[in-house]
Amino acid sequence: MFPGQGSQRAGMAEHLLREHPRTAGRVLERAEEATGLPLTELCSTAAESELEPTEIAQPAIVATSLAVYQVLHQETGFVPGAAAGHSLGEYTALVVAGVLDADDALRLVRRRGELMAGVSRRVSGAMAAIIGLAPAKIEEICAATAGSGVVEVANYNEAGQTVISGQSAAVDEAVRLANGAGAERTVPLKVSAPFHCSLMQVIEDEFAAELERVEFGAPRLPVFSSVTGALVRDGAHARDLLRRQLAGPVRWVDVLDTAASYGVDGYLEVGPGRVLSGFAKRTVPDAQVRSTNDARRITTLLRDLRQDAAASAVAA
Repeated sequence: MFPGQGSQRAGMAEHLLREHPRTAGRVLERAEEATGLPLTELCSTAAESELEPTEIAQPAIVATSLAVYQVLHQETGFVPGAAAGHSLGEYTALVVAGVLDADDALRLVRRRGELMAGVSRRVSGAMAAIIGLAPAKIEEICAATAGSGVVEVANYNEAGQTVISGQSAAVDEAVRLANGAGAERTVPLKVSAPFHCSLMQVIEDEFAAELERVEFGAPRLPVFSSVTGALVRDGAHARDLLRRQLAGPVRWVDVLDTAASYGVDGYLEVGPGRVLSGFAKRTVPDAQVRSTNDARRITTLLRDLRQDAAASAVAA
């Protein structure tokens, strides 16, 4: 599982560069060449405020996630049985599955962030997480708030957490109604744009043109798309999903449900943060769930992966 925007933090790749300088360093160097951004510095020593702009956060998260994955792969031969990414993280999942070249993915993400940031400069938008109400109830609240402006469900993260997005006044009204309907908690999100709602449709055509310039291959392993919750069929399908992703909701609940139906019983969050690990633990409580959020977790994971590989070799 590869995380999306909001997982960035100061120093998120510092431990990678310290503990695995050759592997992680090369990934970040290539990411700098692809994007024109000083990602080694941004992901290791920059202040958190420098990572907040959408056009910076998105390539920084993807570069860090790719660095973590390369450390796991290069040092143990690790390859997942399937992959998925939460919104932005879908680009990393497609790289790991062989659908996208890493440089192309980073260039696309850089442009995606720029276009999304442009929307935030034109629209007064907001997002908020609503905790403790059923998704269907939140959909009703959004429909009831339509007179105040655009407000829509942006993320179906888990049964008890749904994120809404839209124009600021409409989001504020929907939050008020959610609190009145018995929400346990509502949390305004620190974002610079109203992601995953119809306000993003204005950039779909321009981004679609960017996507058409890039080659998409067939997946070498199953990829569960956060746009549909279902499998990515082929390269053309992957390209279309990334276009639809801009204004469509993230269906993470469906991703985890579909993965479970395919027999997936282990979930590894690869990249900064532990948000997706939390969703998986609560949605699939019997599964093994791990993350790579810090040096200690990566060291433990590398040890276990080596032991698993050695045991498999003996059994063979």
